[in-house]
Amino acid sequence: MKRVRFSIRYPDRLAHPIHRRVAGDAAVTRAELLLWSPTADATTLLWCDGDRAATESVVAGVDSLVASDFVADADGTYAFLRQDDYEFPAALLDTVADAAVIFLPPVVFREAGDVRFEAVGPSAAVSALHDDLSELGEPTVERVRPFERRESPSRLTDRQRAALEAAVAVGYYEVPRSGTVEDVAAALDCSSSTAGELLRKAEAAVVTGYTETP
Repeated sequence: MKRVRFSIRYPDRLAHPIHRRVAGDAAVTRAELLLWSPTADATTLLWCDGDRAATESVVAGVDSLVASDFVADADGTYAFLRQDDYEFPAALLDTVADAAVIFLPPVVFREAGDVRFEAVGPSAAVSALHDDLSELGEPTVERVRPFERRESPSRLTDRQRAALEAAVAVGYYEVPRSGTVEDVAAALDCSSSTAGELLRKAEAAVVTGYTETP
């Protein structure tokens, strides 16, 4: 099973109204469709990297909107939306419905005009999706990796995870730092050089996993 991250640029006639606003409004540069219902009433959870006023302006482009609620957080604003239609073009919805893959949230609308999303399925099905998308827009495969049943973006070993947990417990990541590598080594009952190597590899795995997120 493959997990593939796509980005695609659609012609304006196929762009979602929210994406048109994001691409044309400097106040919001990124909107993420986080969750959606499998029903026709189109209940969705959206996040925008702008304040409430900017997010309301983006959502105003959705003609099918029935009700909305907004919650600000530190980095942007959540929008809980109920619509009577998803407002994706029929050609795009047909492609999604016919694809023999599963789509993973979020779907990311970016200011540059492209949409980013992930799909999971057998290699042949993912390739077929790419071909079908090519008839609608300009798709790019950004990343391909094996699908893992258990989501583990950092891919830590048990020993690396134990090293991080020990480091947190002794204050190694406090500001200012109150613990040392030697303290981690003592907690793990290993040498300082081994503790230091475990921490470095664990930190590298965590950072790599974080930067690979959509």
